Formats: sequence, C-alpha cells, structure tokens
Amino acid sequence: MGVSPATVSRAINNHPAVAKEVREKVITLINENRYVPSVGRRQITNIAFAYADDISLGSPFDAALMHGISECMEQYEFDLMELDLKRALHQRETYSQMFIRKGVCGAVLRTSSHSKKVCEWIATEGFPAVVVGERFDNPRVNFIYADSRRSSREAVEHLINLGHRKIAVAINVVEDSDHLDRLNGYKDALAAHQLPVDSRLVLQVPARRDGGEQFIRQIEVMPDRPTAAYLTDPVAAVAAMVEAQRRGLRVPQDISIIGFDDAQLRFLTFPRMTAVCQDTREIGMAAFAALQSLIANVKSAARVQRVLRTHFEVHESTAQPPVSRKISGSIAR
Repeated sequence: MGVSPATVSRAINNHPAVAKEVREKVITLINENRYVPSVGRRQITNIAFAYADDISLGSPFDAALMHGISECMEQYEFDLMELDLKRALHQRETYSQMFIRKGVCGAVLRTSSHSKKVCEWIATEGFPAVVVGERFDNPRVNFIYADSRRSSREAVEHLINLGHRKIAVAINVVEDSDHLDRLNGYKDALAAHQLPVDSRLVLQVPARRDGGEQFIRQIEVMPDRPTAAYLTDPVAAVAAMVEAQRRGLRVPQDISIIGFDDAQLRFLTFPRMTAVCQDTREIGMAAFAALQSLIANVKSAARVQRVLRTHFEVHESTAQPPVSRKISGSIAR
C-alpha cells in the first residue's frame, strides 16, 4: 500500500492529518481486498440493514426481508444491525469509513428514488452492499428486485374482465421503482382494453394504515365513484378494506379491492384479499447470499442484478360491479 500501519489506521478513522488523496487510496484498497480491520478489540462482523431514506422498519416488507436475511445468517458468525445512513455518517467521512467505524463488513440497503445516489456512492467506493426493492441502470450497483408490473397488469385485467370500467389505483406518495411498476401495470391493462387513464382515479396516499383510510374517504365522495380499486401497498390495502366496510361499503358487493401483499396479510382479512404477491423473504435470502459472496470473494465476486417475479392470486375481495352501475357492454367476456 506504500503507507505505514499507523497511517492506515488514521485514514480509516478520518484523522485530519491524513491527506484526502491518501485516505481515498487507503479506503479503495481496503474495499478491493476486503480487508477486515479490528475496531478496538472487536472484529468487524456486523451486517447492516441500512436505510438511505426514511426508515420503514415496521413495514411487512422490511420485516419479511430481515426474516429472510436472519434465516440465512444462522450458519455464519455475523450479527444484524439497523442503520440510518443520514444520521450515522459523520462530516467528511466516506460511507466505507462509517461502516468500518460501526463494525460493519457488508450492507443490505433500502432506498427510494430520492436517495438512489447514496447507493451509487457506496458502490463507487467498492464497499460490499446489495440494494433490495429498487433497480438500477448503474452496472456497479448490486440489487435484488421483484418486478410487479406484469402481475399488476394481470390484476387490473381481472377487474376489467369482471365488468369494471371505473378502476382506481392508489400508489405511495414516496416514489420508488416498486410502485412505478404497479402503476405502469395498471396503465398497461387499461391501454390493452382501450380504456382511458382518468387522472382523478390515480391517487397518491401514504403507504400506511391512514393512507388506506384516506383513499376510501377520497373515492367515497366522488360523484361517479369507482367500482373497483388496486392499492399497491399492503398495509394501505388492508386498511382500505376495513375502512370501506366501516363506512358501509361492502367488499366486494359495492367495491372490489385488490391489494399488494409482501407476506400473508391477504389471509387475515375478511373477505380474503385478492392480491398481487411477492415473496419478500426470498428477496432477503437472495440479498444475503449475494452479500456473503461479495464479502468472501475478494476481487472475483460477480455483480448481482437479479430480478424476481411476483404473482397474482384471486380471493374473495373482487366480484362483478353492482348491477345498477354496470356500463353497457362491460360484462365479463
């Protein structure tokens, strides 16, 4: 490396006496050679579940991800820790330095469209990291992603074939690849059946319980209320089913609802929820397998850009629209 062990230590710890060029050289070589230093008396053996944007630790998606990661970690001497990257990063510190300071040897990253640059910076530094739930064009970024566009189109076509023509969709207020795929699947289905996209029926609500409640209140007061809806977040979808029935709208007799399910929430509603489903536990397991390979294989680990598939399940929350509201010629073929 051409520098003393003391300089390496100071570079890792962001000592102001180390020149920027030397610090960058040290960090690059550490990442290229997967050098794992000790921090004090402890080895760096943590895997970080790290948020580049807002923390969503309580979501079914994140819970299932960590279940899959933890399940795979059992045979390795790793510990799982949660990190808020915005809070953890010190001034003038690289992400690699921060991870080393925290005792982290690899990271599973959660992001949105607003913080994708953070993931690209980490990839540029060469630190072992895999993004989950977001796709990238940047060839240096490792990611595991489930494409829900095709299944979302299938879901909306299911509603169209039942006779629905006024179909609302609820997407997250935070932009990400997942929800964009689901919105595009919705638009694909309408276009395939020569139905226009009514911007009044495309609603953005928080991916939370109150988002689903807000969605039902919004469509309830519409002059020509939709007869069906696709909610692209699991918690919002379940909350919408509960709120609809609380406000006197029967599911599916008055309104058909399709949700998205990261886990097994569709079996906990009444009626059981028709849903686009993804195996988030599998995403977590795949992310850890890819990350472990990056950590173990010094320079030979291949880039990982893996796209998994979702599927569509029909249950009891969808039916034909109310007879009085059917449009001529709209009955299922």
